Amino acid sequence: MDRIKLDYTNVLSSAVGEEHGLRPADLEAIAASSDAALAAVQARRTKDLRWLDLPHQDAVQRDVLNYAATMQASFKSGEIENVVVLGIGGSALGNRALHAALSSPFHDIARPDGMPRLIVLDNVDPDLVGEFLDTFDVSKCLFNVISKSGSTAETMSQFLVLRKRLIEAVGEEAHRKHIVVTTDAEKGVLRPIVDAEGYASFIVPDGVGGRFSVLSPVGLVSSALVGIDVPGLLAGAADMDERCREAPFAENPALIYAAIQFLMQSKKAKPMAVTFSYSQRLACVGDWYAQLLAESIGKRKSLAGEDVFVGPTPISAVGVTDQHSQVQLYVEGPFDKWFTLLAVERADHTVEIPSQYADHDALSYLGGRTINELFTAEREGTRIALTDASRPSVSIQFPAVTAHSVGQYMYLMELSVAVMGEHYGIDAFDQPGVEAGKIAAYALMGRSGYDERRQEIEAAQGGAPKVV
Repeated sequence: MDRIKLDYTNVLSSAVGEEHGLRPADLEAIAASSDAALAAVQARRTKDLRWLDLPHQDAVQRDVLNYAATMQASFKSGEIENVVVLGIGGSALGNRALHAALSSPFHDIARPDGMPRLIVLDNVDPDLVGEFLDTFDVSKCLFNVISKSGSTAETMSQFLVLRKRLIEAVGEEAHRKHIVVTTDAEKGVLRPIVDAEGYASFIVPDGVGGRFSVLSPVGLVSSALVGIDVPGLLAGAADMDERCREAPFAENPALIYAAIQFLMQSKKAKPMAVTFSYSQRLACVGDWYAQLLAESIGKRKSLAGEDVFVGPTPISAVGVTDQHSQVQLYVEGPFDKWFTLLAVERADHTVEIPSQYADHDALSYLGGRTINELFTAEREGTRIALTDASRPSVSIQFPAVTAHSVGQYMYLMELSVAVMGEHYGIDAFDQPGVEAGKIAAYALMGRSGYDERRQEIEAAQGGAPKVV
């Protein structure tokens, strides 16, 4: 079985020096508390952290695959050409990451026969929504509406706009085939709408927050519809679950990664965590992880209610592209960052470089080699440059970018972040900062029950604005 591996050689003091690297004793000192943190997280597995068990939900997997199978005739006939996700944050980033990783980079430009495009409308920028309406025939779209509460203003505004357009295009009865909803089983705004309209629907289970939902129907429905290997994805996640569930610190990649993140910030004053994806397919995985880390660990209050203002700043970079835009800062700028390189051993393609212009030294050495060799050399060059400059890094090594390996990675990161919450002494599963912004938006839009907050906002904005 191909398993991803965590190589943390270059985060150690033996590689980058005592000032910036961790000593083996630093990791040994956190081992016991790491084991305790894992036990605390696992104790909530059947309670409020049910995302831990998502890889093992066979009935859900069957339902998702059966629904995708029922839509195949519509895809093959050309009746439906686009699957459009209406969601934001955790309801969008995972869908985009899985599609980018496990479909062709050009899937949405040159669709495989019988396969729809995947479009993720994760913003209410009027130019984005307006251009979508101008460009696409809604009668050829299947809209995947994702909101556990059904009160997400961005998603629900899009739903209202596109439902009306659908009814105008295909009629009241026929529009129902063009909508599938993923929401709470019983509560929220969308469930009674689903029941009244008869839309196809899936459940976001209790104990599964948005940023931990990629392995639920939130991420699986769109993946199945565009032909991603959902069983392989969940099998990879299940393998990582078994690998990390009870393994001691020294053998547990989730515990080691969580410990490194915590120690890099708390002991080595490196509050910025860069995920450097040396795979174009994994570029959006870095964006997915940025939300997971930022929303989970960026907190004002500790579990004891004290102001702590903790949390690393996630940064997503793509190799080799960002060697030419960011690496100058990473190698010679402030010592406030540590790095995770995503490395892929086997590409799906081999591209040979022709031997030409032998009289040009700048070109002759490339002839007879492959793009694959160059890409690997670029990645290793970055790793070496970072290490020589005393910049700590770890490498997560993918045997190949497959559904199984991506499932492993996503579960590894989710579990690591949950354990980080224990180290930081915060609640990794709430998001009060996000809620504060939502409440302000509700007040400004005139939602019932938020009048007092609107008055507070208006009072705080007294005085002439200072604009130049």
